[in-house]
Amino acid sequence: MAPSDFAKADIDEVVEQLTTDEAILLTAGVGFWHTHGVPRLGVPALKVSDGPNGVRGNHFFMSTPAKCLPSSTAVGATFDTELVEEIARKLLAEEAKLKAASILLAPTCNIQRNPLGGRAFESFSEDPHLSGMVAAAYVRGVQAGGVATAIKHFVGNDKENDRMAYDSVMSERALREIYLMPFMLAEKFARPWSYMTAYNRVNGTHVSENPYIIQDILRKEWGSDALVMSDWFGVYSIDHAINAGLDLEMPGTNKWRTLDLMNRSIQSRKITARTVKERARKVLELTKRCAQEAPEVLDGDGLERTKESEADSALMQSLATQAIVLLKNDGALLPLRPKELKKVAIVGGNAKARVLSGGGSAALKPSYFISPYEGIAKAIHDIDPTVEITYSEGARTYRTTPTLDYDLVTEDGKPGWICTWFTHENDESMTPLKEPIKTQYVDETRIFISTSYPENITKRWTLHLDGLLKPRDQDTLFEFGLIAAGRAKLFVDGELVIDNWTKQRRGEYFFGSGSEEEYGRFPLKAGVAHKVHLEFCNVRAPADTDPNETVMDSNPGLQLGGAEVRDAQELLDSAVQLAREADVAIAVVGLNADWESEGYDRTTLALPGRTDELVAALRAANARTVVVTQSGSSIAMPWADAVPAIVHSWYLGNATGAALGDVLVGRAKPSGRLSLTFPRRLEDVPSHGHFHSEHGKVRYGEDLFVGYKHFHHRGISPLFHFGHGLSYTTFDYSDLKLSEPSFSDGDLSVTASVTITNTGSVAGSEVVQLYVSLPTTSELTHPPLMLKAFAKLRDIAPGRSATATLKLDKYAVSYWEERIARWVVERGEYVVRVGKSSAPEELTLQAKLVLKKGFEWNGV
Repeated sequence: MAPSDFAKADIDEVVEQLTTDEAILLTAGVGFWHTHGVPRLGVPALKVSDGPNGVRGNHFFMSTPAKCLPSSTAVGATFDTELVEEIARKLLAEEAKLKAASILLAPTCNIQRNPLGGRAFESFSEDPHLSGMVAAAYVRGVQAGGVATAIKHFVGNDKENDRMAYDSVMSERALREIYLMPFMLAEKFARPWSYMTAYNRVNGTHVSENPYIIQDILRKEWGSDALVMSDWFGVYSIDHAINAGLDLEMPGTNKWRTLDLMNRSIQSRKITARTVKERARKVLELTKRCAQEAPEVLDGDGLERTKESEADSALMQSLATQAIVLLKNDGALLPLRPKELKKVAIVGGNAKARVLSGGGSAALKPSYFISPYEGIAKAIHDIDPTVEITYSEGARTYRTTPTLDYDLVTEDGKPGWICTWFTHENDESMTPLKEPIKTQYVDETRIFISTSYPENITKRWTLHLDGLLKPRDQDTLFEFGLIAAGRAKLFVDGELVIDNWTKQRRGEYFFGSGSEEEYGRFPLKAGVAHKVHLEFCNVRAPADTDPNETVMDSNPGLQLGGAEVRDAQELLDSAVQLAREADVAIAVVGLNADWESEGYDRTTLALPGRTDELVAALRAANARTVVVTQSGSSIAMPWADAVPAIVHSWYLGNATGAALGDVLVGRAKPSGRLSLTFPRRLEDVPSHGHFHSEHGKVRYGEDLFVGYKHFHHRGISPLFHFGHGLSYTTFDYSDLKLSEPSFSDGDLSVTASVTITNTGSVAGSEVVQLYVSLPTTSELTHPPLMLKAFAKLRDIAPGRSATATLKLDKYAVSYWEERIARWVVERGEYVVRVGKSSAPEELTLQAKLVLKKGFEWNGV
């Protein structure tokens, strides 16, 4: 019997035949990435894989290379649901199948409540309508490819610090109109096959055990038939979660839902066997659907594969290109004209760095990567190979020392090192045996082992890693950095350089299990391949704040990095000198996966180190300075008024450099729009002052006024407005028309049309944005304007016009009425504004929408 034969199963019959123990087993995972199978009844196990900007597969350690797509904020910046759906169907669904996964743990559609949120890059936008429509397109595409999505994190997971405990305290209107809205739109337009609950509480109760959210809203009100699973280790009880409607606990390690504990809960009448079978039924239903939609996954060999094609690469580059936002372009400095240039200086800490995504669950090993330097240099040389291109790091931007993936080699010259595993004398011993149980080649120096250690290894184990540093051209003082989720020590040529073994400082890395980075310097000799030896044990060393020597069973890991010791002022001066000598200076600066990561929040909007000083100095040295920024969320730009051109590129994945190069030289026209507001300062952010968890409470004091709604409500001018983005051409908006509203089946239908004319000299694409203001006669306070529709018009030729047609329904004119627990549409005069962004001066067209009758509704 093939696993996919379960596609024909009679679920009622299977549920009837389940023993209580089998039903219990179905309600929790096995290992880290699988659901439970029931071979006796032909029920196959399902494999899941992390998203959302790619499909990593089963392993953090030595993972199978994969396509890394742009960050979700970048995807949101395309304002292009057709493109998102195509990418999801052609790339993500197919990549999931290559990784033998039936469920993709994505998309993330939480709200960008504050740019300091460590995982902000994983969510599409600060706006619930944009978030929801993009999420719906993502879900439709993946599921059309036969792969389930697990839309997450349902709901209110808008920060990382204290994420398993904090209570998101918010009004019912904010919950409904802002934070649940993206999920609600995804449910209406895409019907996700599964939902993943958030770690946090909402209004007092953890979401994984919150019947109001799971049962009353999702299942009863919205009518969803989706499976509901927990986030990893996001279950905190047996009876509360089971009774609240949480179908599946993940993962299957260190779980609550064991046979012993679940049966004891049944015997004590805290839960019933009937309820357990109801939860098991949802797992069976999803399993059947996956067997029907993609039987080849279940019948395959389970091996993970990498596959690249020219078509896939072109599609990835297209997505990356369309996500790039041209923020500023004074004097039409861009696009560059290489034939008019003799020398170009490319500087900045991100220019040659491997910055492709944020950190945490979203991280993966890219199947290929093009750095900004490589992509920009190639684009310039494709047009004129005689242009001289110079480079300087200028100012260092990393938080932890860069990994040594391309600096270490094995004895036979392969990039990487040799890893040797040792068991201990017994589970409690700290003494490793002399003979290794496994030796393997490893090509990475950030090693998150997670649960990917050899079978039959003791509870405590040791790892040795040996490699050679590539010889330097000259004598160099080198600084190593070592992080351990466990304990580790580094030797170079037999000399102890870093002791992160005897005593540690607790840190945030490796999902909160790692140490702070410890440093050590070693003088490298020219032409010498120095021997690097690292010893690691999965038992965390004592620290001043925590004397316990904890065994890392699911989160062991280590990171070895390093960089040449350089004087910061000399580094900056060298970049400034290159800029002074060049016709154009291009600064590539920003954040990376260390600064923006799952597990902890940012502490500042500022760019790291002396980056801001570098940009200001470059501009002083060369008036033709282009700044390319990389970050998943907003950043401060104190030099923004001074520099003539700013290009924001988010995190663009594999095709980073190629996309940037094409935009900078004009082979591609920028068409991205900001999916979140860039404030001038942190104090202007709506949630400033009440973003952090205080005694376990996060108070959503800004209520409905999230993102641009706050800036309009308070009359604060941001650095760059939500929806802002320039092109290499100009567009004129005219002839806004609204159809007469029609009412049918408890819904409203209005069509807006507007004419867009390309008034420039080159073709370009435009994002048309429609905002609605509710009647001023309303008894309640509402945000001054809300995005309710958008359309992307592609490749409008110079002098030509195109018509944007925008559909409005009941969602565009509704608000949540807490007293009656229903959505309300009031009769009255609504204002519809259309323009290029949320900036008041760019909402150039306005029309009145008069509703002569109102109505109430529930559901989706």
